[in-house]
Amino acid sequence: MPHAVIAAHPTHWRVMGRGARPALMLHCSLAHSGAWTGLSALLEDALTMTAPDLPGHGRSADWNGTPPLHGLATDIAAELAASLAHGAPVDVIGHSFGGTIALRLALERPDLVKSLTLIEPVFFAAARIANTPEYAETAKAQPEFDIAMAEGRHLDAARWFHSRWGMGTALDDMPEVQRNYMVDRISLIPAVNDVLLDDSAGLLVPGRLESLQVPVLLIEGGQSPVIIDAVNRTLASRIPGTQRLLVPGAGHMVPITHPTRIAGPILAHLGLGPDGGPAPVSDVSRTVRTPLA
Repeated sequence: MPHAVIAAHPTHWRVMGRGARPALMLHCSLAHSGAWTGLSALLEDALTMTAPDLPGHGRSADWNGTPPLHGLATDIAAELAASLAHGAPVDVIGHSFGGTIALRLALERPDLVKSLTLIEPVFFAAARIANTPEYAETAKAQPEFDIAMAEGRHLDAARWFHSRWGMGTALDDMPEVQRNYMVDRISLIPAVNDVLLDDSAGLLVPGRLESLQVPVLLIEGGQSPVIIDAVNRTLASRIPGTQRLLVPGAGHMVPITHPTRIAGPILAHLGLGPDGGPAPVSDVSRTVRTPLA
């Protein structure tokens, strides 16, 4: 696993696949670059994928509180993206927290992004500013997590978080090493509220999303928290030409639990076949406007 100081932060990353087209993969909170193993195996002939461990995750250095975590992660993504194709734009795939970094990267450094695939982006501010009922419903439950964090009950906070955003298993039923990994990093969740809840980066400023000029695919699971549909619905209404993919039976961790259901549509979104050649017209045409059966 390569390692270097990127954006002044010691960072590890993985390189997966052997395809001619470079891609940047950005994982979700409380995970690491290994979360892409299953999906990358299905894309490896078409893409060469670089996946960093984001600050505080995996083998990258801990986040010490400065600079702001979301901005730091975006700066790391930008430096890596610039290195992959010698400054030419690359395909960017992000999941959850990583999806919000991918979106910010495309808005702040459009020269670096060829396409966007946003899997369950947790950009709650989009649903809040649009005044969606799903945001109001979701906000009612949030104090339970906030109180647990304020009282230093990190295990309880991690249980709450995992019950909503995990793979359906209880935190206490997970292997101890994996459970401790999540509990030890649970403070990273509120550390990005400035962007995810309050849009401190200004991504929702009128006209900004509308300015995106790259193909965008939004993916969500049919069993995901309702706020995800509200986020993707709002983003799709503002980003020109956006397509959406619904994966019935999947939850928030769809790239881990259902990689075979999304690999083909992702490649079609990129205009690629499984071998890295051009995608058949039929594959492109069916990419996403209806749920994936």
